[in-house]
Amino acid sequence: MFELSLTNRTALPDALRVLVEELPREVWGTHHNHSELVRFWLERHVMFRRLLKQITDDVNEVLNADMEAHFYARKLSRFGGLLVSELHLHHQIEDTQLFPVLMRQDKRLSGGFDILDKDHHAIDDTLHAFAESANVVLSEPDDSAEFVNACAAVKAHVDTMAVMLDRHLVDEEELVVPVLLKYAPAGLK
Repeated sequence: MFELSLTNRTALPDALRVLVEELPREVWGTHHNHSELVRFWLERHVMFRRLLKQITDDVNEVLNADMEAHFYARKLSRFGGLLVSELHLHHQIEDTQLFPVLMRQDKRLSGGFDILDKDHHAIDDTLHAFAESANVVLSEPDDSAEFVNACAAVKAHVDTMAVMLDRHLVDEEELVVPVLLKYAPAGLK
């Protein structure tokens, strides 16, 4: 049985990969239906990966005593807040506007959009736990034992989120982009 859970799957099932097999990643940028929407949407995914890497690098630095606590707190507030707010907005737009249109384009892939919706809920739960741990960091005095413990909690949530988000973004790209390229749905250009 294929594992569909975000934390355990290694790829989408073959039945949901039919369009990415037809339109592999290597042709996306030169496809005649490559649009501003595709470009913008993929750039958002790059931004999420960069933000997560920044947050990961920063928490590792503060835990290794290579960054001052007050400087780390400012960076965590800025980049952590940006990641949480932008991911929530991105998922909301996908769930309410993008996915409903794409599901109608190729009925074979509707189960894939259900998987992505479940991913969004799992990621939201992890984002919430991350935000709670980040808020503890922001409320602790600099360089205290509590601050270090709170940073370790942030790191644990970031490490979990990194694995989940990477799997989700890859699967989402391999489902969404081929649909956009093959069908170029009206109103989504």
